[in-house]
Amino acid sequence: MIAKDENKRARLPIDRVSPQDETAILALNNEHAAELSWLEPGRLSFLLGEAFYARRIGALEAFIMTFDQDARYDSPNFLWFRERYPRFVYVDRVVVAEEARGRGHARRLYEDLFDHVSRAGQTIVTCEVNAEPPNPASDAFHAALGFVEVGDAVIHGGKKAVRYYVRQVGQ
Repeated sequence: MIAKDENKRARLPIDRVSPQDETAILALNNEHAAELSWLEPGRLSFLLGEAFYARRIGALEAFIMTFDQDARYDSPNFLWFRERYPRFVYVDRVVVAEEARGRGHARRLYEDLFDHVSRAGQTIVTCEVNAEPPNPASDAFHAALGFVEVGDAVIHGGKKAVRYYVRQVGQ
């Protein structure tokens, strides 16, 4: 019986993020602020309005938010890619709720994103992973999805170091 319940949860639909989801997204994001960065309600609303692709699984077992090259976004990581790539989709944040980990939600969100990116005529998906503090699980996850490292930076006044990754899609 447990296996059926787990499979049922793994097949929860991937839905567009709506304004009604913002309170739950804000709470989940800010629980993981060390990895993602803290957001205030107004900033989240603005970012969702700029997003190329923002989706959630279930009531909020997981979510992803991305931007294309035309977004009005001032993240140093996003700007790093904008300086180097004329067209791209940047994965700004992906988070899976603690109780929903291990169900394949992050992989499903990325696979759905790759399909969306291809349909939109984009060919490059970008992201960054913390190097300091290190995040070896995220490095391995992104490598398994076909991302390759293309650079690195120290940001936020030396408080954080990141590695930049790119994956080709739809070719």
